[in-house]
Amino acid sequence: MLRVQAYIPAADVRSAPYDTIVLEADERRLRRKVLRLMGGDEILIDFPAAITLNHKDALELEDGRLVGIIAADEPLYEIRGRDRTHLVRLAWHLGNRHLPAQLEEARILIRRDHVIADMLKGLGATISEIEAPFSPEHGAYHDHSHGSAQGHALLYRK
Repeated sequence: MLRVQAYIPAADVRSAPYDTIVLEADERRLRRKVLRLMGGDEILIDFPAAITLNHKDALELEDGRLVGIIAADEPLYEIRGRDRTHLVRLAWHLGNRHLPAQLEEARILIRRDHVIADMLKGLGATISEIEAPFSPEHGAYHDHSHGSAQGHALLYRK
């Protein structure tokens, strides 16, 4: 089994991966795990601290080959407000319920939950069901790197 020796953020990936892996948001937050690639190979990730892998990031294997990370489509709600102030209020209500959310300028994405959808509709939100990659914000007590290996120099190679 090949071992991962470095994490490479998408902006620093300079060559095509030899294989890829498709992972949901919860699966992209890891420290130590064996993963099966699309082509069937297994790789071992053993980082000194948890890291979040983002769409189009790469993992460098001990033999120098790269594995591309693909964020899986997930069943989500797309939430839109009447304006930015309304969207901020909707975000506050989601945060008050400690729900993982992907915050964007004009919309919020959350995992589907009909109870939360009903609450948001009651608050005047427009809700659409979509299938898309999900990259929620991490809590204040997680590392703030969102996948970058800041503070993990042994993982990161340019």
